[in-house]
Amino acid sequence: MSEKYVLGIDQSTQGTKALLFDKNGLLLARCDLPHKQHINENGWVSHDGNEIYGNILKLIQMVVDKAAIDKKDIVCAGISNQRETSIAWEEETGIPIAPAIVWQCSRAKEIVEKLEKDGYNTMVREKTGIPLSPYFPAAKIAWILKNVNGAEDKELEGKLKYGTMDSYLVYRLTGGVSYKTDYSNASRTQLFNLRSLKWDNVIGKIFGINTENLPEVCDSNADFGETDFNGYLDGKIPILSVLGDSHGALYAQGCHEEGMVKATYGTGSSIMMNIGEKLIHSGQGLVTSLAWGLDGKVQYVLEGNLNYTGAVVSWLKEDLKLIQSAGETEELALSANPFDTTYLVPAFTGLGAPYWKNDAKALLAGMSRTTGRAEIVRAALDCIAYQITDIILAMSEDAGIPIYGLRVDGGPTRNRYLMQLQSDLAGIPVHVPDAEELSGMGAAFSAGIRYGLYKKDEIFHNINRKEFKPSMLAEQKEKKYRGWKQAVSLITDK
Repeated sequence: MSEKYVLGIDQSTQGTKALLFDKNGLLLARCDLPHKQHINENGWVSHDGNEIYGNILKLIQMVVDKAAIDKKDIVCAGISNQRETSIAWEEETGIPIAPAIVWQCSRAKEIVEKLEKDGYNTMVREKTGIPLSPYFPAAKIAWILKNVNGAEDKELEGKLKYGTMDSYLVYRLTGGVSYKTDYSNASRTQLFNLRSLKWDNVIGKIFGINTENLPEVCDSNADFGETDFNGYLDGKIPILSVLGDSHGALYAQGCHEEGMVKATYGTGSSIMMNIGEKLIHSGQGLVTSLAWGLDGKVQYVLEGNLNYTGAVVSWLKEDLKLIQSAGETEELALSANPFDTTYLVPAFTGLGAPYWKNDAKALLAGMSRTTGRAEIVRAALDCIAYQITDIILAMSEDAGIPIYGLRVDGGPTRNRYLMQLQSDLAGIPVHVPDAEELSGMGAAFSAGIRYGLYKKDEIFHNINRKEFKPSMLAEQKEKKYRGWKQAVSLITDK
């Protein structure tokens, strides 16, 4: 009996990964290719859609060669993608009419400012779960239609397609046969109604977007069409899952039940809480989205995003020159004076959830004459755990659900000091998996389950987790967290 393999494609902001999993869900091989970050004098951030598609075709060959398998044994594929990055392409050829606008690019801010001025923010947030912002695809697609030569004419002629990176890749990989997206990605466009679970025509009109021209929205484990990766495979295989990257990580972490929470520690952080099948709007500055749609049922999430978590460590290294590598931070933090009261509030580009103060500036507070390198490094690590604790507490209050554990992923989770502090501050166990690349794993597992190769009640048990339990005295924890809130108030109360 031949082996069977599942392919995971993780198309992220800095590059793309191809992941190959065996019949037991174990990662056999991984290959990566970066793509160029195009940043112009205005600070606009773009990606070349053709480059990314070409990289995927290269990566499939690379990962098959690395794993030394028979490519005939690959049975299906799943795709996870950078969310909100938006692109438009010609219907006939699949070729982009302009570079993709990356999620953090704010070139569409004037479009959003006009809609805010016209009083649409409350309506948009009520329907879509997210506030008006140039970071979401509605404004980005509107910008493309207004500013790319010939875009509006092509749309009127029915010759233009547009959406997030998942729908573009599905379209290219299936040779234009499949024009689809999934619930997780649709819910992040600011064009999707979370109650009706359909594209919202009213919101489409205020952005100048014809919602009838948007991709078909499907379950996250739907059949998204077949591909042979431009002839590389001898026969076509089905694409059986599509998930936004944070949603893929949530799924791979096994957070399938109401009240389960995961935090991804990267450059920034995405903290997600599965809130089940009932829509809940946040009163704490969080956003509501769809976790996924699986087998005809959707689940919702509350989400908080932080700009500066792992990026704080980069700041220590690249700007302050206090460390040479991220690996030094654990030992330095443990060697710091335990009585030092230094706090770093990393509002380098304002404060996000749950404070939402865009004009805030970063600060170091509570230093003494003996505060030195180790104490500042520790304060930088501490602020990561404080920020995530802020969001966890806000989620619990919004949802009215107690949180019993936090599942985490990302590079900083290898820092034992940080993970123990996270457990202490949040007052819950923190679970660190031995698996990496959880976004692509989530899409691959979802596809493999849909294909019938994996059993859902078994496959997630193959992930082993290290547990950190709260050990800090309650009085000490309250004192430390109170100091954090006081430091934050120095910039939020102005």
